[in-house]
Amino acid sequence: MAEKPNLKPKNGSRLMTAHDVVKRFRLSYQTLNYYTTLGLLQVAKREGNERLYNARGVHKQLSHISRLKDEGYPLRLIARVLSDNGTSAPRPAVWVRS
Repeated sequence: MAEKPNLKPKNGSRLMTAHDVVKRFRLSYQTLNYYTTLGLLQVAKREGNERLYNARGVHKQLSHISRLKDEGYPLRLIARVLSDNGTSAPRPAVWVRS
């Protein structure tokens, strides 16, 4: 029988498996994979074939993603903005064409 991953790392933050993220936040597994591929969600640790995510970080990022999606921003722009300057929203000037 395979050993369960350690879900309580030394720094005190709780880790969740991909399966737990899908269930808790009601995402499809494909959405989780896509968000991870785009860099919207970061894998905190890998144990064997298992991806582990920081629970607090996932919750925070999904809140930002949801808010920005509701405002009409595409995922690729959201990924770029969140990776460039943390969690600030895109400025309207991004959409201005000269």
